[in-house]
Amino acid sequence: MEPAHPPHWAADVVLSDGGTAHLRPIRPDDAELLRSFYSRLSAQSIYFRFFGPRPRLSDREVTRFTTVDYNDRLALIATIGTEMVAVVRYDRVKPADHAEVAFLVEDAHQGRGLAAVLLEHLRAAARERGIRTFIADVLPANHRMTQMFRQAGYTAQSTFEDGVVRMTLDLASTPDSVEVVTGREHRAEARSIARLLKPESVAVIGASREPGGIGQTVLRNLLRAEFTGPVYPVHREVRAVAGVRAYKNMAAIDGEVDLAVVAVPAESVLDVVEECARKGVKGLVVVSSGFAETGEEGLAREQELVRISRAYGMRVVGPNCLGIANTDRSIKLNATLAGRLPARGRIGFFSQSGALGTALLHRVDQRGLGISTFVSAGNRADVSGNDLLQYWEEDPATEVVLLYLESMGNPRKFTRLARRISRTKPIVAVKSQAAEFGLPDDAVSTLFEQAGVIRVDDLTQLFDVAQLLACQPLPEGPRVGIVSNSDALARLAAHACVSAGLAPSTADLGARAGAAEFGAALASVLPDVDAAVVVYMPPVPGPDAEVAAELVRVAGESGKPVLATFRGEAGVPAALRAPGEGPARGSIPSYPAPEEAVRALALAVRHAQWRRGDEGSIPELGGVDVVAAREIVQGAAEEPVEIDAAALLRTYGVEVWPSETVGSPEEAVAAAERLGFPVVVKWDGTGRAGTVRLALPDAAAVARAYTDLAGVAGPRLAVQRMAPQPAVPTVITSVQDRDFGAVVSFGLGEIAARLLGDDAYRLAPLTAEDAAGLVRAPKAAPLLFGAHGYPPVAVAELEELLCRIGRLADAHPQVAALRLDPVLVGENGVQVLGARAVLKAVTGPRPDVGPRRLPS
Repeated sequence: MEPAHPPHWAADVVLSDGGTAHLRPIRPDDAELLRSFYSRLSAQSIYFRFFGPRPRLSDREVTRFTTVDYNDRLALIATIGTEMVAVVRYDRVKPADHAEVAFLVEDAHQGRGLAAVLLEHLRAAARERGIRTFIADVLPANHRMTQMFRQAGYTAQSTFEDGVVRMTLDLASTPDSVEVVTGREHRAEARSIARLLKPESVAVIGASREPGGIGQTVLRNLLRAEFTGPVYPVHREVRAVAGVRAYKNMAAIDGEVDLAVVAVPAESVLDVVEECARKGVKGLVVVSSGFAETGEEGLAREQELVRISRAYGMRVVGPNCLGIANTDRSIKLNATLAGRLPARGRIGFFSQSGALGTALLHRVDQRGLGISTFVSAGNRADVSGNDLLQYWEEDPATEVVLLYLESMGNPRKFTRLARRISRTKPIVAVKSQAAEFGLPDDAVSTLFEQAGVIRVDDLTQLFDVAQLLACQPLPEGPRVGIVSNSDALARLAAHACVSAGLAPSTADLGARAGAAEFGAALASVLPDVDAAVVVYMPPVPGPDAEVAAELVRVAGESGKPVLATFRGEAGVPAALRAPGEGPARGSIPSYPAPEEAVRALALAVRHAQWRRGDEGSIPELGGVDVVAAREIVQGAAEEPVEIDAAALLRTYGVEVWPSETVGSPEEAVAAAERLGFPVVVKWDGTGRAGTVRLALPDAAAVARAYTDLAGVAGPRLAVQRMAPQPAVPTVITSVQDRDFGAVVSFGLGEIAARLLGDDAYRLAPLTAEDAAGLVRAPKAAPLLFGAHGYPPVAVAELEELLCRIGRLADAHPQVAALRLDPVLVGENGVQVLGARAVLKAVTGPRPDVGPRRLPS
């Protein structure tokens, strides 16, 4: 019987040029695949691998190379289509945690990053099998391989002996190795999207003569947009569509095809995809419906679509999508069902909903905004918002990112990417009511905020914020000057500022103010504020153009953000546009009401404040014994099991206040005498109100308290020494969320705070800045800082405790749930009075951890 290997050792990956490949362990039935692969290798590649000529592999060698035990011997191969294009293997040697490693990459595919991604996956598998060091013997002339090893980011040493360079790699992760992997991932995924959005030729498959058909609509939109490359309609029967020569199939097209738009019935899509694969198409946009949205049969068809596409190096947008667009004048791509695109602009727009996509593009156009690129992902079977973020980070034409999300394939990766990208390009995500996450919605909002994402409540707010970010600089603070010719509207704007935490000051010009008055007032206000809101609502027709020009001039000279309610218009009116193409930088966005302008400005203020904050680093923590913690959690089973939380926490330098479980009044008294009076008798659990008796001074009080509580909570109670008072009770938890991975939450233990769910959340591990923000996020947090008669408490010690819990949760995903309750925070320190921990086995890769892979 063939030995088994973990399913996650197989993966689809993106290569450095944006193409894709499939990785998996080798099998005995790969013998012919291996022989065919070997026959295509150059003499030099064979020489570099075997240190001598070897024209062919013997049957014995083929059997040896294709037969592995997935423990001491393992080989991973990369396939593209039906061909094997690369192989990497290790063989365990002495000492037992060492292994020799060797690579072979087909010459035609060298330089595409295959060796690097294979090394990532082989390393991960080797570490699962207890291997900690790779040894590779490389000929000095094999510069590509020695460079790949040296640039992997792991601790490496090399020696030269007998004409061979021996390289030794310590496989432990380092900051450099993590940076190398994420950097390669970023570049590869960005290039894979560039291949879709910057095609030199497009085929539309299913473009019929029928007016209003999906295929013909996409074709006409491509032609109407004046796509700069050739467009090939593909139809089995007709000779021309929309006046353009049609082809019977993909093979009949004499030129290369970069992008194929598929608009055939769902039952025919797989056959079409195979045609595209044989043609060498680089990317697919599948607008056809009839896939996962229709049920199990459609889901199976969708999975096969993705499998075939990735196997042949193609990324897929869709299925069931609106399409993609790029307004770059050198491309002019409108491969969508929307007949009209917004003008060229600085906004990259991702919409998961195909049905909503047309309406979204229409609203962008209505607002006078422009886009750089647009992608409607539909079922998001392959290309996702994360892929687009990687592309937009590199795209100089994109300065603002808008996202309409209904689901997320890898939220943890999303927050990692967003945290980096938001430092230079604002990301605005609309809160879809259809979005499904494992965490409460307010928790998702706080995690997005941690990553710098501006999360808005609806589409109106999405565009309100977008037009500000696309046209104006970010504010440097919360001071807002309000310049208005309406006293009533100025008061509404000021009230909205106060409600949003901004500091307003008002200049009322009167109803008859003209361009000179508005310009002078704005110029006098701006030096003393961080942003301005101008309200221009003349009671009778006024000098609109002159006022607009003066506002644009003064705002541009100030370098500070200026927003307007200009005659109640929404968007970027032509009169308020700065010189340049479309809504250029310096144009002033307008809102129907000043309150809407203020809401958008408040979100921009918060985002600017987040940017100014330190990115932070994971603090060094003493007293952490990771090895001891691993020994405790290694027995995790598939079913959740509660363990001794105190022992686990001790390995991370956290002491739980001593407690003893008792089953009778006599045992309670004995425990109290051992622990020392005064003591607490409580229910042997957490979070149950009314099941605790405090400050019991003697044996008689303990016995009475036990008898009293046993009738309410049962005979199993706990006795604990009374903690110092006064102190603020708090609660700290960590969970392994199905989407976000390790998440730490914090809240106060007061009954009102518990009832209101006044908790804050952060992704683990926590930086010092994350911990500080977590402590200050709950609404009841002022109680920790001396409010309402409470003394200020040891916040620094509380923040360190949060960092320890975050590190534990991140390092040990088997800890499915951990709850510290209560955690008393006093003037002189922090005491953990109760803790519970639940273990559960982890199967497969954790979210956003491990070697690069496309989601399955």
